[in-house]
Amino acid sequence: MTNLSLNICIYGAGAIGCWFAARLLSHGYNPNLVARGAHLDALKHDGLKITEANEKRSFQVNAFGAQDSLPAQDLIIVTLKAHSITSALDHLTSLLHEDTAVLFAINGVPWWFFYGLDSGLPEQPLLSVDPEGRIWNEVGPNRAIGCVLYPAAELLAPGVVKHVSGNRISIGEPKLSTSERTEKVAKILSDAGCRTSVRRDIRNEIWIKLWGNVAFNPLSVLTGATLDRLATEPGTQFIATRLMEEMQAIAEHYGARFGMTIPKRIEGAASVGAHRTSMLQDYLQGKPLESNAVLDGVLELATLANLDAPTIRMVQGMLHSKLLTERSDN
Repeated sequence: MTNLSLNICIYGAGAIGCWFAARLLSHGYNPNLVARGAHLDALKHDGLKITEANEKRSFQVNAFGAQDSLPAQDLIIVTLKAHSITSALDHLTSLLHEDTAVLFAINGVPWWFFYGLDSGLPEQPLLSVDPEGRIWNEVGPNRAIGCVLYPAAELLAPGVVKHVSGNRISIGEPKLSTSERTEKVAKILSDAGCRTSVRRDIRNEIWIKLWGNVAFNPLSVLTGATLDRLATEPGTQFIATRLMEEMQAIAEHYGARFGMTIPKRIEGAASVGAHRTSMLQDYLQGKPLESNAVLDGVLELATLANLDAPTIRMVQGMLHSKLLTERSDN
């Protein structure tokens, strides 16, 4: 099967989704992009404009809305925020055939977390992310491939994206194994110029990425600060450290292993520079935040494990209070 004969869809093509699209388009693939609003209009009429390593490039893209019909896809890369998946299911599931692989390139604890996990708990959806179990029942955890993204990108304007840093991606099966399909997806991503690794235990890497998300994403919304400031100013660095300590205890209960220290992880965040987290970008654009997967999911797992997480719970409460206050003021 040639690159052009593969049906690949990037579902929820915002900043990271468009970066994926640019990588694929640059290497002979022709993905379908599902987007919405002014961004969709710009992609349809003006194409995708992206800056990578100070090089500006433009691409004509196949852009569709959630009301548009598409043929069944061989690979769907879901780059929606976790809270947006359920509302997209009617359209998303129309793109599935029997062997469609669905790569969930999403921050936070995944909805399929308990699938194939020997935790003493039943295989069940994570209710903070999939409250009605619709993703579990309609997509199915057997189709899901886990993914951890390290690239940073920003949507500067409709149809205009800036790649900030990184091209590393890890993928893996929810069940602790490798498979032919993950190897095939890894080859597609590697062919497209992404530094891709297949992990036998993708949850472990999800936890390590989430370590930083829990520490910095909510704080970025509460303070308005970029990563370099959050990781180096004493006050926010102290809070981030407490958040990471609590999250590490929860993760280790579920089998995670951390190969670096908290100071080293914070140093890595500082090295990204004056980057606004994805949650801060969403907040500034008036979009819903992915706090359900980043905070609520972690706290759901803490509750199931009978673990306390007072700092995470405090930050969750502060964030929710801030958003409620702003909604009532408006």
